[in-house]
Amino acid sequence: MKYFVKEGSVVREIWGKADTILFIFAGASAEFALNKAVDWLYFTGKLPADPLGRLFSTVAYARQIVFAEYDDALRSIDKIAAIHKGVEHSRGSRIPDWAYRDVLFMLIDYSIRSFEVLERKLTEKEKREIFETFYQVGFRMGIAGLPGNLHDWQIMRQEHLRDNMMASNFTADLYKQYRKHLGPVRYFMLKEVQVMVVPQKVITLLGLRTFSLLTPVLALYKLVRSLGIEKVFRNALLPQDYKHQVIELDQPELSVAG
Repeated sequence: MKYFVKEGSVVREIWGKADTILFIFAGASAEFALNKAVDWLYFTGKLPADPLGRLFSTVAYARQIVFAEYDDALRSIDKIAAIHKGVEHSRGSRIPDWAYRDVLFMLIDYSIRSFEVLERKLTEKEKREIFETFYQVGFRMGIAGLPGNLHDWQIMRQEHLRDNMMASNFTADLYKQYRKHLGPVRYFMLKEVQVMVVPQKVITLLGLRTFSLLTPVLALYKLVRSLGIEKVFRNALLPQDYKHQVIELDQPELSVAG
């Protein structure tokens, strides 16, 4: 059986753990709020109405592709492309190519950053695996101007952070919605995780601290994880609406099959 991502790949290790995916989600939630094309996400009304659900669906789609059989993954990618084409048709204009690249670049970067915060440093070979996986997603979607290798992606990633990020009224509104949907304690934790994973440019634009108050707690979390009891603490902090979905992320063979 041919899978989109081969068995044993570090990409499967990254996207097979709920903890890592939640950190990817936290980083993406920060950049979505700053992206100059965020008005496209507001166009359908789904983002401001349910920002966590909209962001979670983006991450969940990516994860589904990672664990899918090859042909199923291609169909999922085609479905994503068709959804975006539908939004473009409704609005009467095209989503900029750089906006598509930004989302793809986020998935690459936060896969790397989140795993390295929670687990260990990745090798260059492993980073190339991550890049090549999401490059194939972007290529299938027909995204123009994709970098051809990891080195070129690293250069373009910095250019995108420099050119395509800005704090706006959308930023303030999204963070207001994050707080409303998460509550004060979970909202605090979201921002502290963001400090641990986002690039300096994002920290600066959002006015975040450079040191996360959760950093000392992370060492303790890794300890209880080694004892196998970390899920009790993690699940207690999850929003009720998404608790079941997040718990399923630790069971790739079940959640993907569904």
